[in-house]
Amino acid sequence: MTAQPVDPLAGDAEITALLDREQTRRRGSLQMVAAESAASAAVRAAVGSIFADKYAEGYPGHRYHGGVEVVDEVEQLAIDRARTLFGADYVNVQPLSWALANFAVYAAFSQPGDQVLSLSLKHGGHQSHGSRANLSGRWFSVVNYGVRHDTERIDYNQIRELALLHRPRILVAGGTSYSRSWDFAAMRTIADEADCILWVDAAHLAGLVVGGVLESPVPYADVVTVATNKVMRGPRGGLLLARAEHAGALGRAVYPFLQGAPAMHAIAAKAVAFAECRLPAYAEYARAVADNAAGLAAELDARGLRTVSGGTDTHIGVVEVSSLGISGREAARRLAAARIVVDKAVTPYDEAPIAEGSAIRFGSAVLASDGLRPDSMAAIADLMVQAMRTDDPMRHAHLARDVAAIGGDGPTGER
Repeated sequence: MTAQPVDPLAGDAEITALLDREQTRRRGSLQMVAAESAASAAVRAAVGSIFADKYAEGYPGHRYHGGVEVVDEVEQLAIDRARTLFGADYVNVQPLSWALANFAVYAAFSQPGDQVLSLSLKHGGHQSHGSRANLSGRWFSVVNYGVRHDTERIDYNQIRELALLHRPRILVAGGTSYSRSWDFAAMRTIADEADCILWVDAAHLAGLVVGGVLESPVPYADVVTVATNKVMRGPRGGLLLARAEHAGALGRAVYPFLQGAPAMHAIAAKAVAFAECRLPAYAEYARAVADNAAGLAAELDARGLRTVSGGTDTHIGVVEVSSLGISGREAARRLAAARIVVDKAVTPYDEAPIAEGSAIRFGSAVLASDGLRPDSMAAIADLMVQAMRTDDPMRHAHLARDVAAIGGDGPTGER
């Protein structure tokens, strides 16, 4: 008789109940938070593996602790796979998070008080690029560039003028709500003219880069930071890619300056994700991510909801909802009542308070993982608009059933 698998959480009723609730929440809903994706079963297995027990401060061949023979090979495998995947000279897989990878860039190339030039938070940037609520905005002198009023796209002439005027130590390309591709060659030229480090924060872009949808920033940047848990569908964690001459500075910035022992289970899971990113199925998924986002933006536009910059080249869409007479926060609440999960957002020149916003931000990665393709976007747009137009709980309950009917055959409801 074949032994039945044992649930290791069977003895913890409280956590098991919470896991079941999360599965229920996700099953039959549309998960459209731009920062989220759906890790594979293999990635999840590596995260929950025996490597979670191992301390391994230092780098392969130069550890503080003993018994590191196997995890040295694990980390080197992850490094080698990332180097092949991205074509980078230097790879560091140890950052415990994307934010820590970002802070490693500051630690490697600047001192407190140095100037940094980055995309404004309201125009799509990220808080780790200089928000006053974040360490970056308190320790560094941050100047922001923005998008054009007319196109809502990056103004490279403005960036050049600001770079030559302020001579920043670091020029940052990338953001968290900017939906268009970047001209990395132009950013490289500006960085060379201003004699500064070009850092590309590719947290939201890397998954589409390795899927062949977007141009890689690696040939242009001094350093690239990556969130392995976003579109890439890996574990929560960060990744550094850089030119060879920056290896020493970045290595010391990660360890011992910012963090101690790496999470070896996460590094094993990163290695798994890097291998999965080279499979033909991943390229098909990445193409679906971009096509779903573009299709949904177009469908919402056809229903009278303007997408910032007129569309998207990525998995992100920022959609203005003020024409419905509601804020972005209220729109997100109404969508959640119909089991459509998005974030509130601001538009580049938004006059609404940041806490309310005039827009929502959606992401298409989980939709693609769940097997949904562009031919489903019209139906999703219809449901979104209907949900945002009403505050009737009964109507939302009815729409939630329609949302569940759209479904998908992906893994997001799995434990």
